[in-house]
Amino acid sequence: MLGKLRVIDIGTMVAAPVAGTLMADFGAYVIKVEQPKVGDTLRDLDPKVGNESLWWNVDARNKKSITLNLRTPQGQEVLKRLVQDADVVLENFRPGTLEKWGIDYESLTKINPRLVMLSVSGFGQTGPLSNRAGYDRMGLAFSGIMGITGFPDRPPVRIGISLADYTTAILGAFSVMTALYHRDVNGGKGQHIDLALYESMFRVSEAMTTAYDQLGTIRARTGNVHFGAAPGNNFETQDGGYIVLTCSGDAIFKRLCTAMNRPDLLDDPDLQGHSNRWARIDELNAIVAQWVISTPIDALTDALDDAGVPYSKVMTIEDIVNHPQYQARENIISVEHPTLGPIKMQGVVPRFSNIPTPNVQAAPSIGQHNDVVYLEQMGFSEDEYQHLKDEGII
Repeated sequence: MLGKLRVIDIGTMVAAPVAGTLMADFGAYVIKVEQPKVGDTLRDLDPKVGNESLWWNVDARNKKSITLNLRTPQGQEVLKRLVQDADVVLENFRPGTLEKWGIDYESLTKINPRLVMLSVSGFGQTGPLSNRAGYDRMGLAFSGIMGITGFPDRPPVRIGISLADYTTAILGAFSVMTALYHRDVNGGKGQHIDLALYESMFRVSEAMTTAYDQLGTIRARTGNVHFGAAPGNNFETQDGGYIVLTCSGDAIFKRLCTAMNRPDLLDDPDLQGHSNRWARIDELNAIVAQWVISTPIDALTDALDDAGVPYSKVMTIEDIVNHPQYQARENIISVEHPTLGPIKMQGVVPRFSNIPTPNVQAAPSIGQHNDVVYLEQMGFSEDEYQHLKDEGII
C-alpha cells in the first residue's frame, strides 16, 4: 500500500517513531537511525526476555535499522545524503537541537524540497515552553487530561498506557499522510509538521474547553462516572470481575430496564430524559450494581445480550489472548523473532477491503541493515564505509 514511501526515523522512544511504525505496517520503507552501540532508548526498557526488550519488538517492527552518530559533523553529512531521496523524516529532539546540528527542516529541504518532516516535542516548536523537555506524562498533565482522571477524593492518576505518546503517533502519522497528499496534488513541495504531545491530548479532551467558555464549568475527576452515561459505571460481578455498562440515551436505558426487569424505572417521570437521570446518577448506579452482583454471570450476560444492551467485561490480557473475538479477527499475530522464536503481539489495524493484511517482520537488531542501506542503496565504497565504522560514525 505504501511500498514506494521512504521514511527516515531519527526519533527515539515512542511518539515520533511509532508514527513510522504505523506507516511501516502498511509497507512504507522505514529506516530507523540509531546511535552506534547504544541504540534507541526503548531497547533498554522492560519487559525483557534476556536482553530483548519486548516493548521495542512491538513498536519497532517492520523497520530497517542503521547506526549513525548525528552528533558529529560526519554523521550529519551522511544524513543529508540519506534524505536526498526520502519522502519523510521523523524526529522528536528538543526544539533547536537539529538546527544546531545543521540538519533541521530548513537545511534538509534545501537538499530535498519534496521532504516532509514531522517534529514531535513536549510543548511544540514555539511558545514560552518550547525549550522545556517533555514526555508522555507531561503531555497528559499539561493537556488537562490527567487532572480529570481518577476519583474525586484521590490525587490525579496516570492512564495505564503511554496514551499521549500513542495518540501523538497516530495523529503524527495522519499529519504526514496529509502533508504527502498536499505535496502530490499541489506542486510537489514538502512541509514541516510541528506537533506537541500535549496538543494531541488536548484535541481529544471532549468539550472541556467549550464548557468552561460557555458555562464556566471546570471539569473535575469523577472516577468511572461520566456525564454522558446515566446510569454508567464499572460494576462488580459475581465471579469477581467487572463489567462496563453505559446508557447514553433513552433507547439504551429502556433496554437496560428490560434486561433488569424493572419497568417501574421507565414509568418514573423523574427518570425521563438523560439530564434527569444524570441528576440521579448515584441512585441509578446503585440499582444497577445490586442487580449485577446478585445475578449469576451467565444469566447476566444473557439478559444484556437479549435486550441489546452495550456492555463489556473489563478484560485482562489473559482474557484477551483466549477470547474468540480477538481470534476471529486475528487481532493477535505471531511474529518470528531470530532469537526468541515466535512472539505474539498486536496485529495490523485497520482492515481495508481491497488490501490484504500485511505481513509483519520482527523488529531489527541494532545496525542490522547497515550493509544494505550504506553499501547497496547509498552507494558507499567499501573504504568509505569502513572509515565511518572505524571513526564510530556508524
